[in-house]
Amino acid sequence: MSNSFFKFKQFTIHQERCAMKVGTDGVLLGAWACLEGARTILDVGCGSGLIALMAAQRTPEAIVHAVEIDRNAREQAVENVAGSPWRDRVSIFEGAVQQFQPPCPYDVILCNPPFFTRSTPSPRPGKNIARHCETLTHEELLVAAGRMITEGGTLQVILPVAEAERFTRHAAASRWHVNKIALVLPNPGKNPKRALLLLAREETTVERETLIIEIDRHHYHESYRELTRDFYLHD
Repeated sequence: MSNSFFKFKQFTIHQERCAMKVGTDGVLLGAWACLEGARTILDVGCGSGLIALMAAQRTPEAIVHAVEIDRNAREQAVENVAGSPWRDRVSIFEGAVQQFQPPCPYDVILCNPPFFTRSTPSPRPGKNIARHCETLTHEELLVAAGRMITEGGTLQVILPVAEAERFTRHAAASRWHVNKIALVLPNPGKNPKRALLLLAREETTVERETLIIEIDRHHYHESYRELTRDFYLHD
């Protein structure tokens, strides 16, 4: 059974009412995302509020908003924000991002999106919402981001490698361009399992990098330790 909470260096995530618990994907995106100069940030499908709180920790001057369709998760995110040092700068909204009317445009939009398109659905409805493209397709995410982004703003996501390739094709059709990509390997010698993508309206030379999670079981690679140093208690 998953723990009911996960403690980071500066905040704690309670998650007993969230279908998706704290995991490597969310931590990777929250730590890797390019937030330099961002004054307004949106986390789409925030779940427990993990990525929104990581963004708030990294950007002392930014306003962070988050939207979540599942009521239980949204209420838990509100509680996690209230218990954090950044309660005055982070706001959680309930609803579907397709209908979300933002209070402001965003310099950065972050999303750890649903990605299963052909797999067997979970018997848990909340988990289906979080991980299956039933309530938010990738095309809908790209359209929603397009109407909420500032000029020069970025959309940043994490996906399995195969889904990232499909997402990139959808993005190109919607006039989004991948400007940065990080391939994430579970350990040296393994094929990449995840891709972190930074997309913008402007096309540039793509910046590429590789991250490795572990050297062996519970022995984290330096690239991952360095990326998450400000968050995990193990460092």
